[in-house]
Amino acid sequence: MPAGLGPHGRDPDARHRRTRLLLLGVALATVAVPFVLLLVLVEDSWEPLAEADRGARDTLHQYAIGHPAFVTVMRLLSDSGSALAWQIVLGLVTLWLLWRRLWRLAAFVVVTGVGSSLLNTAVKAAVNRRRPLVTHPLVHLPGASFPSGHAQAAVTGYAVLLLVFLPVLTGRWRQVAMAVAAFMVVAIGFSRVALAAHYVSDVVAGCILGGAWTAATTALFGAWRLHRGRSEVQPTEGLAPEQSARLDPTKHAAGPPPPNQE
Repeated sequence: MPAGLGPHGRDPDARHRRTRLLLLGVALATVAVPFVLLLVLVEDSWEPLAEADRGARDTLHQYAIGHPAFVTVMRLLSDSGSALAWQIVLGLVTLWLLWRRLWRLAAFVVVTGVGSSLLNTAVKAAVNRRRPLVTHPLVHLPGASFPSGHAQAAVTGYAVLLLVFLPVLTGRWRQVAMAVAAFMVVAIGFSRVALAAHYVSDVVAGCILGGAWTAATTALFGAWRLHRGRSEVQPTEGLAPEQSARLDPTKHAAGPPPPNQE
């Protein structure tokens, strides 16, 4: 029997890859359904959703114009999740990964970050939803409203950071990192509604789209690992747990990466 074949003459790795692709398709379909449903409801101006959007906009805006300190905090949160902020952060991470000779991880960061931004731009252009109108605008922004670019970038960006650096975090630090990432996603999304830059439905759509895109690129990275002869890993362990030494900024990168790892 040829090496690498199962007892019935089948390649277990090929069967495993097909299973992963099937699970990916199911996962993406599960995420796509609420996004498409939300998109349809927005396009049709479904009154219960529109009323909820207007209610959140008016309540938060009314509070914001009477509380300058609240507006300052919301602007700081919003700026921390801007496209420029994430370009800087992910750009620095990419350069650092290249310096550490972690080519595949660097490619994952670039493809996921840039692809998410392009996807958001394309969906905004297709839907072309107007931004919320308020009597005393706190921000002046061009472009369409659906889905929120800040919310999508937050989900994508923090997920990328976790997936790359989880291997160097252990125990409580890993839990803290996940909690901080979740809090920042919620806080950035909330700030966009509080500043009347987006509706709640825009933020929810951005989170869904960012999660779907990141799940897709993570699955592709996992398939790339299998193709390169690496073992399967769970996303909760990071993308490349075997590279923990090279990912640790307190350690020096010594020599070329081991065979079949990069």
